[in-house]
Amino acid sequence: MKKTDKKLDNQIRDTLTEVCEVLLEQCSGFEWLTHTVNFNAFPASLKVVCIFENDPQLTQLALSKEDTFIQNLITHKLLQQGIKVQAKQIVFESETRCEAQHNGNWAQRLK
Repeated sequence: MKKTDKKLDNQIRDTLTEVCEVLLEQCSGFEWLTHTVNFNAFPASLKVVCIFENDPQLTQLALSKEDTFIQNLITHKLLQQGIKVQAKQIVFESETRCEAQHNGNWAQRLK
């Protein structure tokens, strides 16, 4: 990873940590978030993954339009850092899905 890529990745991580703290307080069932990126295709390759405890919470998230709130929060916070992402780059997952489909192996699931 180039020095500029490392700096940018740290900037993304710091910004998403701020978002995570807000979501832990405001969103029922939210557990954590992570990101993946290929800096050769940045920013289009940036993907933010928001993990909730289970699928019913993901359903409720969509019904209550909280998913839109989360997408807006993430896009706004990243844009403040000069990083433009689209809502389709923000996805929602659950611990139960990862457990059922990848035996709880998030590294394998996020590939």
